Parts: sequence; structure tokens; C-alpha cells
Amino acid sequence: MSAPFTGTPHISAAPGDFAPLVLMPGDPRRARRIAETFLEDARRVTDVRGILGYTGSHQGVPMSVLASGMGIPSVSIYATELFRHYGVRRIVRVGTAGAIPASVRVRDVVIASAAHTDSSLGRVLVNGVALSLAPSYRLLRAAADAAEQEPSAVHIGAVFSSDHFYLDRPALFDALERRGTLAVEMEAAGLYAVACAEGGEALAVLTVSDHLRTGDALTAEERETDFDRALRIAAIALLADV
Repeated sequence: MSAPFTGTPHISAAPGDFAPLVLMPGDPRRARRIAETFLEDARRVTDVRGILGYTGSHQGVPMSVLASGMGIPSVSIYATELFRHYGVRRIVRVGTAGAIPASVRVRDVVIASAAHTDSSLGRVLVNGVALSLAPSYRLLRAAADAAEQEPSAVHIGAVFSSDHFYLDRPALFDALERRGTLAVEMEAAGLYAVACAEGGEALAVLTVSDHLRTGDALTAEERETDFDRALRIAAIALLADV
């Protein structure tokens, strides 16, 4: 007889504790804020290593939130365990990003229709192939439709998921901008790769927290709280065709 499932090395939730639909910020405090202000009747289901996860409902539909931590390795761990062990079907990242072109401003929202990366992740899943890392079309379309109802700027396009937070390569960002890249962040490519490998659906909806060209930036407190539009768009995408 097999031993009962008692969680993964990184998630202590029991079977059934996570809803099939998951919002995924990077910051555990942001996960707690989403649970307290956006979900109904949310209860905490995991807190291993301070990575907080909650399950409640939104508009009467079960929905969870789990922090991912920072970077592709961290988001890849949590997304894999959700898809593989907890029956999760959809994950939408609600995070922050740094704008690259002048047309994207601080507090704008970027919906990532593709994720370029300097990580090896896109090349290791299939030998000899560099996979295109892209979101679920169904989630992307729902998010794009929701964006049309928002009063402020929402952009749809490729982002760059970097392995290096303090990357000082102006020529790289110039080249990415010429090729239509809207923003830089650190998780979307990992999430898209995991969804592809595990048969799940994923999307990244990002609030622009700073600008690489102008130096404009939100404060740490604003980064934690100023993401309501991205959250609304993300939830609508999660609920598409449910």
C-alpha cells in the first residue's frame, strides 16, 4: 500500500486544497493581500519556507493564490508541483516588470504574448530544439478582451524573462526593443515552459513597476499594492469558459 500524500518538498497542502485555477504573484505578501481583499472565504493551505498559498473563491468559482518566489527556477518548482500533484489546470502570474520602450509607462499593464529568455529552459525540454515559450491562447484571448474594458493603458506583446536582476547590458535591451519586446521580468518564460511540459495553461499579466529608460519606479509599498488592474484581467482570464 502506498503512503498517503502529505505534500511536496515545497508545498504542504493536502490533496484538494488547491483549486484548479491559481493566481501566482511572486511576493508572499502580495499573495496574502490577494487572499484577503480579492478572494472570498480564503483559507491558508501552505506556508512552507514562507511561500504563502490560499484557497477561496472568486465570483462563486473556487480559486487559489500561491506565491512563486523570484526567478525562473523558483516559479518552475511551484508551477510544476501545482500542475503535477494538485490537479491545477490554469496558472496566471500577476507580477511586476520593467518597461523597455517609451510607449510603455510605469503603472501600465503588459500581457505577455511570448517570453524570450536568456535561460537554458527553452532548450532543455526537447533535445536539439529551442521551444517558443508562449501562453495559452484561450487565456491570452480572454485577457485581451478584458483589457479593452480597462480605462488605462494595457499592452500585449513579448517580454524578456531574464536570469539576471542586475543586468547591465544596454545593447541587449536596445536589440530587444527593436524586435518589439515590451518589458523585462524574471518568471514568465519558466511558467510557460512548465505549462507546456505539464499540459497546463498559463499566462503572465504584469504591472510595470519601473522603466529602464527613464528611471521612473514605484516604491516597494506601491509594488505590493498597485496591481489591481492586472489582477482583474488575470482573474477574468482564469475564468474563461469555466
